[in-house]
Amino acid sequence: MRGAGFLAIWSDINPDDLTDYRHWLTREHTSERVTTKGFLGCRVFRAMRADINRFFILYELEAPEVLDGPAYLARLNSPTPWSQHIMPRLGNFIRGGGSMIARAGRGEGATVLALRIEQLPGNPEGLANAIVGCDGVAAVQIGATDQARTSVPTVEKGMRTAEGCFAGLLLIEALDAAAVQHAWRRAAELAPDIIGGAGDPEVYQGMFALDARIADVG
Repeated sequence: MRGAGFLAIWSDINPDDLTDYRHWLTREHTSERVTTKGFLGCRVFRAMRADINRFFILYELEAPEVLDGPAYLARLNSPTPWSQHIMPRLGNFIRGGGSMIARAGRGEGATVLALRIEQLPGNPEGLANAIVGCDGVAAVQIGATDQARTSVPTVEKGMRTAEGCFAGLLLIEALDAAAVQHAWRRAAELAPDIIGGAGDPEVYQGMFALDARIADVG
């Protein structure tokens, strides 16, 4: 990631709405978002499980101030007809954004662990550097949620039945699922107070990415 800020979103979609949701993401929604001032790009991931259609979206932001800036709030308060159709259908919706406080490694991994944490580590850079040393890990990022900027009321937020939040994000990017699982175990050893109570990790596979520079050209 290039920017100082992030926005992370998890949601589920019913099988009957899956095709429409995928088309909405790739044909309208992500393009609309990354062409908003302050957005640098986005990556869309799908949970590696057969029992549910769960997605994780990570947006790169120039700074956390983008989250309650006029350009993004204008989008959130004027959802497109397609977004008005999709938003009420998103289940288990969790959204949070803020500052990336630690990064280690280089590049992007196709398989990620996107973990919501309720307590930030005392030494985030040290933890990120320790995890990125695991075999097959490309990058590690730790973000701190800005609750005030994330929780601004908007028209779009009002269209969803509920919206969960979290204190921080731990993102482990790896070459495959085995590397993610190994890195997760190492992270739990290094920071049991942060990660120990987080439950079983949910692994996601990359499925779509869009850079603001490409979207602008398109």
